[in-house]
Formats: sequence, structure tokens, C-alpha cells
Amino acid sequence: MKVLFGLFSAAALCLFPGCYRPVEYTLAEIEAMQTDGSDYIEARTSYKPWRGENPVDGIPGGVLYESITNDPKTFNLLVAERDAETLGVVSHMYDPLLDYDYVRHEFIPRCASAEIIPDEEAGTLSVVYTLREDLYWSFFGKEEKIPVTSDDVIFWYNEIEGDPAFHSSAYNSRFVEMEDGTTAEITVEKIDDKRFAFHLPRMDANALLSTNRIFGPAFIFREAKERGGTRAVLDLFSVASDPRQIPSMGMWFLVEYTPGQRLVYRRNPDYWNKDGNGFPAPYPEEKTVQIVPDQNTQFLLFKQGRQDFYSLRPEDVDEMLSQDNPDYTVFRADGSLGATFWTFNQNPINQEKPFYRWFTQKEFRQAMSCLLNRDRIISQTFRGLADPKYDFFPEPNLFYNPDITLQYRFDHEAAAALLAECGMQKDAAGILRDAEGNAVEFDLTITADSSVATDIASIIADECAKAGIRIRIRALDFQKMIEQLTSTYDWQSVIVGLGANYWPSQGSNVWPSDGNLHVWYPLQKTPATEWEARIDFLYNEGCFTPDEEKAKAIWDEYQTILLEQCPLIYLVRPQSFLAVHNRWDFSNVYFDHVGGLRSEHIFLQEAAFASF
Repeated sequence: MKVLFGLFSAAALCLFPGCYRPVEYTLAEIEAMQTDGSDYIEARTSYKPWRGENPVDGIPGGVLYESITNDPKTFNLLVAERDAETLGVVSHMYDPLLDYDYVRHEFIPRCASAEIIPDEEAGTLSVVYTLREDLYWSFFGKEEKIPVTSDDVIFWYNEIEGDPAFHSSAYNSRFVEMEDGTTAEITVEKIDDKRFAFHLPRMDANALLSTNRIFGPAFIFREAKERGGTRAVLDLFSVASDPRQIPSMGMWFLVEYTPGQRLVYRRNPDYWNKDGNGFPAPYPEEKTVQIVPDQNTQFLLFKQGRQDFYSLRPEDVDEMLSQDNPDYTVFRADGSLGATFWTFNQNPINQEKPFYRWFTQKEFRQAMSCLLNRDRIISQTFRGLADPKYDFFPEPNLFYNPDITLQYRFDHEAAAALLAECGMQKDAAGILRDAEGNAVEFDLTITADSSVATDIASIIADECAKAGIRIRIRALDFQKMIEQLTSTYDWQSVIVGLGANYWPSQGSNVWPSDGNLHVWYPLQKTPATEWEARIDFLYNEGCFTPDEEKAKAIWDEYQTILLEQCPLIYLVRPQSFLAVHNRWDFSNVYFDHVGGLRSEHIFLQEAAFASF
């Protein structure tokens, strides 16, 4: 089951060749293409969103083949949390306390069950967790099983997430602003080996989200911290480690890593989640994850039957759907909940540079939003298979309001008027200049590992050029980009992505001004602007307002301010397509825009075992 945490992830974008000029379409042509293609796509694909079905019992055995684009950076859960792909590699060996059933809109037990105990008189509440009895840390090929206990969670919360030296993305979420403006901390208390309680200093509108977490083995991390402090913890489970020495309490053991080639997992026979016959998930005995940086190569591997899943790019859809009697099935999902965005560096470390003065004016950011041609991006990059992103919260969010949308949409005349408010005008040569005579030009940084960025970056640069603005595209390694965003702050504008705000209170390290992923200016000691101070207040009040009617007014204002100030400008919501080889039984396979692919209980069709 997918666990919906608001984890930071980088957009899959890359450098584009300067000579490339994409074909333009009129809005009428775009609408015609979308209309003509929708019936064809619907007829040739399978639409199977998860609706709360329980998995059916399957057949054990077989090997699952997948791929990723990059080598993992670490096998350390703490270090992996800021790299989505690495976290995906590592998370196979862990489970969260709770999962979220996005059909029934409720948290359900996973590693633990939870009970909320409010104290109305004191205005506080506690969440008492009880861990499963059949939950163990174990090592591949060894009989030793170490029970998971309260100490694991408490140590991780206090000594890993709670130690500022580790810069954990969860650090900010432990602090609560009280009604009098002071700050209090969410504490954790051990009750016994299997029970512990989080104590929240004020009422919380979503206490289970605030306290749910993934955690590592205390018996290993504590010894490292006591022996060598911060450095020893960060050095645990590097990619040079023997992966068989890494304990698992999840579905898989990592048993092999060959850099640049593959990772191999073996199923964990002690995993707690068992079917009606007492057999623990997963059903395949092994999972091989190939490391294939080039998506064209991944596509080839899928067509050769050497990869079981393949996420289709827009340019792949026609080919994949045109095959007669293919040995695969293409699943489709609605537009993604989240979207990549364009944002601008407002960190005063750059205050002597002209771009800082431009970026800190809301009218300039609004003008950039007016130069973003989403229809062109949809038609040329996604071949009509995407939707514009004009809202802040996605539709499944409890406080999504269809009446609150971005007002600064594609309009060159509106952009020119807003730039004029910033004192910017074109010179005789058509170059936009600020009041000091500086040519308006700046970098757009993207990660260099996806062809989709070629079109996106080209379109942005081309539309800005029409306004007299020069955009310099800079493609960087993902880790270098993260370093710039979180450490050196020496970037200008960037396209990245964040997880969708499925819950309004997600992103405690992103939206409040003191967050370490408050992308445009992180770790502010005090809010740099009045509007950021207001966002801080609204975020905190919304988190601690259980009354839905009162909370709605708070979150309505919150969304309105962010869409007016344009600290980040969302692009589009791509529709998703996933191909799966037919040798797998699809009884337990689901694919939708909320949970993505659900394949934890996938199993081979009986006939497929003849190939083993």
C-alpha cells in the first residue's frame, strides 16, 4: 500500500539543445487533438483505480524485474530522505506506523495501531501507539530476529529526527506554535516495550499525520552515535557496505548491489503482512532492479520482456497503444495530484545581484506566471495528455476550493504591464531592462536526467524571449541541485517538484518560513515578508483547528495568498500511463493518480511458472 508522505522529490528534467524549436499549435488544434484521441486511448488502455479492494490470495514464486535511473546514494534511511529515488530503494526494508486509506479517508494500522486521547480541559492531546507483536528486525540468511520495540521509535524521534545536527526534513514538524506565540515541542513517552505516546501541547486537526513516521533500528544507530557522533551515524550503511548486513522489518531484504548495474532483493519470510493462507507478502521470491539511466534503454528492456513495468512518456503512448495483441497491458490514470513548479531565489545572500531585486517583487513573479504557456507545454511536451495546474491544493484535499485558482495565466500583455510596474521596459533592440539599465536575464536550473525538460525549458525560454527576457538553461546533477537549494543558495531560478498537498498540513519544512525546504528562502529566523508571516500564522492555525468550518476559512486564505504571491508557479498535471507485462496476474494490481501503482500483492499467472 502506498503511504502518502509529503516527501521532497526533484523533477525529472534536463538540458535542451539551443537549436531545437518545437512545433507550435493553435488552441483550436490542441482541443481537436485532445478530443479525437481520448476515445482511442480509453479503448486501448485499462482504467483500474483502487477503490478499497482487499487483495486476493496469490501464488508464491517468480522474479519481479524493475529499473531505476540512478545508483542509490546511500542505504541509510536518514541520509536517503531527501533523494526520492534513493528513498525508494531503502524503503523496501521499512514500514511506517500507519498507512492512509485514501478511499475511506482514514488512517489504518501498519506497524502499529493508534488511539487519540484528547484532554479538553488542558487543550492538549496524546496519541498512543501499540506496535504489532509480530514485528521484527532480521538479517538475510540469519535466524536471529530482534523484536521492534518502542525504543526504536523513541530513539529515532528524539536522537535522529530531533537532533538538529542531522538536518532531518522531519525536524521542524516536532515544534508547535502555541496560541500565545511561544513554541512548544511534541514529546514522546515510553509506556512499555510495545506502547508509546506522543504528547501534543495543543489540539491538532490531524494528530495521526503529525505523529506517523518511518524509523530505523535503534540498536544499530544508537551504538554508532555513542561511538562516533553525527559522522558515524551518517556513515552507516553507505553504498560500499555489504547490503546483507542491513536489517529489514519490511517486505524485502537487499542482498546485492552492483554499481551501475543492479540491486537484488529477496523476500522477507518474517514479514508481518500475511494472506488468507498465512503466506507473507510479497509473492515473488526475488526482485531485481536494474540501474538504467537512459529511458530509451528502459523502454527497450520492457519490450524485450526484461523489465515488468514501464512508465510511458508522452512520445511512447502512440507506439504502445498501436500494437495488435501485445504481451502487455497499458493502465491509465487521471492527471497527477502534484506538479513541478518554477521558483525564484529570494535569499538575501544574493541581495547585491540584480536578479534578487527582481525576484523579490511579487509583480515580477506574477509576470513570469503570465509568460508560462501551459497549453503549449501540454500540446508539445505531453501531446495533449496533461492538464494545466491552476490551483494550490489538489481535488482530494479536504480543503480544496474550486473557486480559488491562479489569476496570473498566460497573457503577454498582462506580463508587460506587470513588468512595467517593476520599472522594466524594452529598449530599442527589444531587450527588457530594469530601472538601473540592467538587461533582465537569469538562469533556469534543471536536473539533467530526463528528455521531458527539453520541451519545457525551450518553451519557457522562447516565451520569455518574446518579452525581451533572456533565459540561460543550466542542467545540473541532482545532488548538485539539492546542494544549491539547501546549502550554498547560489542558484537563480529552478524547476523542481514537491509532493502534492494531499493534507493541508503537509509540508511543515516547506511552507513555514523557517522550514529547511522553504525553497525560495529557507531557514528564515523571522519571516522576511508580511505575507510569509501571515502564511506562518495560517499554517499553524489550520493545523490546530479541528472545526472544519473554521479551518476552511483559514485554508482558503492560505491558498489565496500563495497563488497571489507566486513564490512558486505550478506547471501542468501530466496524465499517467503504465505498461505491465501480461505474465502477471492483475487481480491485485491497481493504478491511479493518488496512490500510483499498487503492486505489493502482485503474483505470476499460473502459466508463467513454466518459464522458470
